[in-house]
Amino acid sequence: MSKKNVEELLIAGGADEKLRSKYNELKTKEEFVALAKTDGYDFTVQDLDAVLRESGDNFESFGNPPKKMIWWH
Repeated sequence: MSKKNVEELLIAGGADEKLRSKYNELKTKEEFVALAKTDGYDFTVQDLDAVLRESGDNFESFGNPPKKMIWWH
C-alpha cells in the first residue's frame, strides 16, 4: 500500500504544477516524506527509494529553480 501512495503522489505531481513545485524545493527525502504525509500520502523513505529504483528515476534536483525528474505524466 505504501508504494502505491508514492506512485499516486508522483502521478499527482506530474499533473499539477503547483503541487510539483512545492516538492521540488525540498532537499532531502525525509522532508519529502514528511510533506507527503501532511498531504495525505503515507509512505516511508524506503518506499520512495524502492519506487524510484524500479522506475529508474533519480531524486536529485537540477536547474534553477530546482526541479526533480521524478514526476510521472
